[in-house]
Amino acid sequence: MALSKATRLKKLRTLAESEGFASVDDMLAASICDSVVPAICTAKGCDYTVEMEPDQDRGWCGACGRNSVVAAPVLAGII
Repeated sequence: MALSKATRLKKLRTLAESEGFASVDDMLAASICDSVVPAICTAKGCDYTVEMEPDQDRGWCGACGRNSVVAAPVLAGII
């Protein structure tokens, strides 16, 4: 499922806030060299967060049971 730019930005903001970052940029900067990064479910109505590999684009969601969790760098389009 392709996400709109607006949806991607909303999910990134939700993820940054839930992880305690002041901004999406701060979250992405902190994630550059880590082996695990913040990730969020992209299914409609689900904002489950977890840490996953930086290139994850179809991780398992423990809340809604779908392969819809995307790592922050992938969601931002930098990986």
